Amino acid sequence: MTNWNDYDRPHHDLREFLERAESAGEVLRISGADWNLEVGTLAEIVNAKRQSDAPAILFENIPGYPAGYCLLSGGTNSSKRLALTLGFPVPKGPMDVVRAYRDRMLRHAPIPPRIVKTGPIFENVDRDDEVDIYKFPIPFLHEQDGGRYIGTDDLVIMRDPEEDWINIGTYRAMAHSKNRVGLWMSPGKQGRQIREKYFKQGKPCPVLISCGHDPMLFLAGGNELRFGLSEYDYMGGHRGLPFDVVLSEVHGLPMPASSEIVIEGEMYPNETMAEGPFGEFTGYYAGGKSEQPFVRIQRVYYRNNPILTMSTPLVPPSDFSFSKCVMKAGMIWDEVERAGLGGVKGVWCHEAGGARMFNVISIKQAYAGHAKQAGMLAASCQSGAYLGRFVVVVDDDIDPTDLFQVVWAMCTRCDPVEDIDIVRKTWSGPLDPRIPRGTSTNSRALIFACRPFEMIKDFPPVARATPELRERIAAKFADILDKL
Repeated sequence: MTNWNDYDRPHHDLREFLERAESAGEVLRISGADWNLEVGTLAEIVNAKRQSDAPAILFENIPGYPAGYCLLSGGTNSSKRLALTLGFPVPKGPMDVVRAYRDRMLRHAPIPPRIVKTGPIFENVDRDDEVDIYKFPIPFLHEQDGGRYIGTDDLVIMRDPEEDWINIGTYRAMAHSKNRVGLWMSPGKQGRQIREKYFKQGKPCPVLISCGHDPMLFLAGGNELRFGLSEYDYMGGHRGLPFDVVLSEVHGLPMPASSEIVIEGEMYPNETMAEGPFGEFTGYYAGGKSEQPFVRIQRVYYRNNPILTMSTPLVPPSDFSFSKCVMKAGMIWDEVERAGLGGVKGVWCHEAGGARMFNVISIKQAYAGHAKQAGMLAASCQSGAYLGRFVVVVDDDIDPTDLFQVVWAMCTRCDPVEDIDIVRKTWSGPLDPRIPRGTSTNSRALIFACRPFEMIKDFPPVARATPELRERIAAKFADILDKL
């Protein structure tokens, strides 16, 4: 089994990443699964059975499609594959990856992409009337979905018409026909803001949709970066090298030179089609069915034997929810510290909350009001603001990834009247199943499960062995304990 710490450079593309992941025992190959419900259900079963360490799934020999056409589920959905993707040391657990992310952000500097003349994505180009996206094994994921979704683990690439920067976001893309794809973008998302700028000018909105790519870019596309920072630049900084991009034929938009499949087209003002419903990361068919803009496809670029990447949002755990937890936790930690707060010992976004709705921040209290400041920052920073619900602040003796410890701290250190605050009119969206249809805000509960700062010295001591005693006794009786 290969040790990826021996690699002297980042992986070149999705295919090289898969080779490395398979060498590390992190890929499960499944042959013969149908695109119609079988691949989505298998992804659900595998990730429920192996929570937090499920393998990536490479679906091969999909009935009705050429043997080389594959689907990939859960590319980054384990601590090991996340570390492999980002070039971190082999982790013992998720907090190792979160800490490595936070430490890198202390010295992170964006690196813009490099424009090259050609790349593997140009191996095949279908133009205009040649376009037929059903040549790819587009999955039908959930029983009540409104159709097949080619874009779930996708990159929607757009250029801001006013500020001239490239944004990459992950938005669900529904196949309407062989040359029409609907895009659903939540209110407030950067891609939606950019699209509306074109529409207000009465212009069509050019767009690329990458449907198979380096998983590093998916990690960025599915999270909130500050407006104006391109995901290419951000992840180039993580990679330590610029991404190679080629310019698309019609609109000159930069697409990853080694992507597997890229769609190019335009969205037009006042042109919509019925989109949805779709099973979402909250665990519901949230958002319903609605009229949404669609892309008129002008080009489809694809490699020989392309690999279509997919995510299966559903009741957690899913094939991407764990990786989202790790990335989101690292981003919140970085933003909170950049805002000036010290004493943060850990952050974790729990999978049961869809990596957004139940977030825990651990601090070493240094002054009165420290916990309140930490909770407010974690709830309102860019990475923690969208579709949140609960933020819990705990002391540094609590492991934020351990839900049992977190609930124990809530039960013993939080007085509901004194230690729970409610923040109203916060950023949510149609995927929130709890809010009325047509609204876009919700509320947040900030739960302070810390020893009150004024009582720290007098608070009852915890009834458990010290780490030193546990280690000594465990070593003495190792032969017995190892059998447990």
